[in-house]
Amino acid sequence: MKKIILASSSIHRKKLLKQLKINFQAISPNIDETRKKNEPINHFVKRLSVEKAIKIANKSSNAIVIGSDEVAVVGNKILGKPGTIRNARKQLKYISGKDVVFKTGMCVIDTNSMKKLTCIVHYKIKMKKINNIEINNYIKKEDMLNCAAGIKVEGLAISLIERTSGCDPTSVIGLPLIKLTEYLRKFNYKV
Repeated sequence: MKKIILASSSIHRKKLLKQLKINFQAISPNIDETRKKNEPINHFVKRLSVEKAIKIANKSSNAIVIGSDEVAVVGNKILGKPGTIRNARKQLKYISGKDVVFKTGMCVIDTNSMKKLTCIVHYKIKMKKINNIEINNYIKKEDMLNCAAGIKVEGLAISLIERTSGCDPTSVIGLPLIKLTEYLRKFNYKV
């Protein structure tokens, strides 16, 4: 049977993939994740997922490689991982009461044929109007500095959300499992 390789160092993606009860290896692709000038957001997130998967697929044999990348978008503005508490506070104030669209690009490659399947999964979250006390409480209690827009939906961020809509809630966490299982089946991998 082919081995499964996750082209990622993300603890969130690893945790999601473990839900499928399959053995896999995670390898960090270490690519340049800089957005090109005037690059459309959908192209950007898809390109990164493809680059991650290809980098690992080129070094692997008899494997299925999974690359994924995610951005959070409000209007045309990309909100990345806050990285610092100051940035998290700023981002959370900015998204208060707004719609945040999570765009998750995914690329799955069969290294034997180098055939690749790609997609972008969209998931929308409507944020509640949140005040400074709620923001500070969330920042104090949740480890979310490495989550797009500071939203850790599988954690305490659920209390800041008014509603969600989309076809795959796991895409918000960074790996759309519904689409992934479909792609694995297309490559004759039994989940």
